[in-house]
Amino acid sequence: MASSSLRSSWTPQQNKLFERALAQFDKDTPDRWQNVARAVGGGKSPEEVKRHYQILIEDLRRIESGRIPLPTYNTNGVSNEEQRLLRYLNLH
Repeated sequence: MASSSLRSSWTPQQNKLFERALAQFDKDTPDRWQNVARAVGGGKSPEEVKRHYQILIEDLRRIESGRIPLPTYNTNGVSNEEQRLLRYLNLH
């Protein structure tokens, strides 16, 4: 997975707002990352939200290519990787 040093801190609420904003502002939306950053709030910049998206895509590519071993599951039976994958699939 991408290094955590490249990731800024995201709350679960910000991630949910991020997911909704990606659904609302698709790749053809002018000023997409500015709009997503505004929707997420919390002082996130357009560059931060774009990087957050790129990290998500990188993680998904690694999972799909088999370069990431099967995830370990928490007590709820859902891994962080699986949560990201499900969010991604719901957006496309």
